[in-house]
Amino acid sequence: MSSRKTMKKDSRLQSAMHWIPTYTGKNIVQGYRKKYGVSLICAANELKLLGIEISDTYISQLKQAEENTRKLKEQKATSKKLKKLEEQFHDSNKTFYYIAGYTSGGAPYGITWEEMGLEPYGVE
Repeated sequence: MSSRKTMKKDSRLQSAMHWIPTYTGKNIVQGYRKKYGVSLICAANELKLLGIEISDTYISQLKQAEENTRKLKEQKATSKKLKKLEEQFHDSNKTFYYIAGYTSGGAPYGITWEEMGLEPYGVE
């Protein structure tokens, strides 16, 4: 989240009534988002309130894109957390909490997660 302070909705709408006629860019929703520091969905909804024609299809696309971005961030955070846990338990794997060594055939042996009463890497 941005630490930048934004105007309250009523103030933005008042200001935008004067800003809209001066806007010269190609995408007014993007311009509004950038000018007032709001999300694309918020920008589209507020511009609709001000009488700018914005299709419901476009707003649906914005919502879908925002949801995809949220899911991607969530996946990255989960992946980062799992990687950190794997580094913390570098001498373990999905089966063993602690790998004491390996047999001559290369199979690991040690204490299992189940013996410790834990889920692998603390992930449930």
